[in-house]
Amino acid sequence: MHETTQAATLGGFVFWGATLIFVVAYAAIISEKIDKTVVAILGAALMIIFHILDQHEAFAVEELGVDWNVVFLLISMMIIINIMRPTGVFEYIAIKSARLGKGEPLRIMIILSVVTALLSSLLDNVTTVLLIAPITILISDALEIDPVPFLIMEAIASNVGGTATLIGDPPNIMIASKARLDFMDFIIHLTPIVVVNMVALVFVIKIVFARRLQTTEENKQNLLQMNENDVITDPLMLKKSLFVLSVVLLGFVFHGALHYQTATIALFGAGLLLLLSKTHEPHHILADVEWSTIFFFIGIFILVGGVVKVGLIKLLSVEMLAITKGNLFATSMVILWLSAFASAIVDNIPYVATMNPLVINMAEQLWPNLHGVELLHNKDLMPIWWSLVLGACLGGNGSLIGASANVIVAGMAEQVGRKISFMRFMAYGFPIMILTVSISMIYVWLRYYV
Repeated sequence: MHETTQAATLGGFVFWGATLIFVVAYAAIISEKIDKTVVAILGAALMIIFHILDQHEAFAVEELGVDWNVVFLLISMMIIINIMRPTGVFEYIAIKSARLGKGEPLRIMIILSVVTALLSSLLDNVTTVLLIAPITILISDALEIDPVPFLIMEAIASNVGGTATLIGDPPNIMIASKARLDFMDFIIHLTPIVVVNMVALVFVIKIVFARRLQTTEENKQNLLQMNENDVITDPLMLKKSLFVLSVVLLGFVFHGALHYQTATIALFGAGLLLLLSKTHEPHHILADVEWSTIFFFIGIFILVGGVVKVGLIKLLSVEMLAITKGNLFATSMVILWLSAFASAIVDNIPYVATMNPLVINMAEQLWPNLHGVELLHNKDLMPIWWSLVLGACLGGNGSLIGASANVIVAGMAEQVGRKISFMRFMAYGFPIMILTVSISMIYVWLRYYV
């Protein structure tokens, strides 16, 4: 069955069946008429029901099915954060940031944006905005100013900051797993350009909001009376959580040398923290894991695996090489900008799931004599991987639906009666996307091609 399917021609039923399921599923995800997790699960099931993939391929063959390293890394980090959240540490950070800003709205926006970017690189951008947004709304209410600009800038900063590390943004985790990149690869290659992009973002904030954010002296004093120490509810659990998180982050730094996958490190941390948190019932912690996100990933992996198996991805990679005529610099630039604009339109998770095998197929055509890590880490291929990361993560700022963090921020704003419209987000996010991707294009050119 496997060999027959692999040999399917363009006119074959299996090829067109897989392509139809894939295209309809992506169209449904983009339209947002049906919950994206439902679409992904149903699409994955159809791939198996119509024998495009068999169940073994879907669940046990990494090249065609679920990447369990990604799934368990996400679950484990969610468990760690769910245990940390009730300690009050994130509220402490937000209030401390506001007090450091001395009640000045512009300073507070800049500090909260930088803090959000930093936390997004250490945790992940979705978790960070979930934790920072509620306290941002509280601070804005104390200052009697509109929280929407703060929330939009935090979402944008979370996508920029999340680009810096392997765990900062789900697309990074997916790319790292397929390309077999380790935590330090991201630090070495991406953190420098993220710092530059954050500096650019701070300048944009200063220029755009310098005269727009005004409040009274009385409101400033009311904010400064807030005491960050009052929000720490469980100091002992906080110490345990910070200890385990430090162990996990240290494990990420050395996981390549230790020959452990990142999921193994994170799973150990989650298990250890569950053991140490004796007052927390495991079923409550596990119930708070974002299972809809996890199953969305599982479904997307199988959907993409189906079109990989029938040869659609290989066909697209041939077309990509034809467009760029095999010029690797041109290929990097096409992937960078294509990823940016595509991620502004489509959620960057399914986009990256599609692009990963495309890049690998393209590499196999360029260097047919190389295999495994030797192929994936070819020095000529590495800039293409980094271009994919930069385009997918920074492109998420281009629209309200470009990244999960944006959608979450919009939802939380709507809960307090402050709707963030598609056009209002885009008015801030799209120019910043163009700016940061342009800076990244210069960085890729200077670092890898000059």
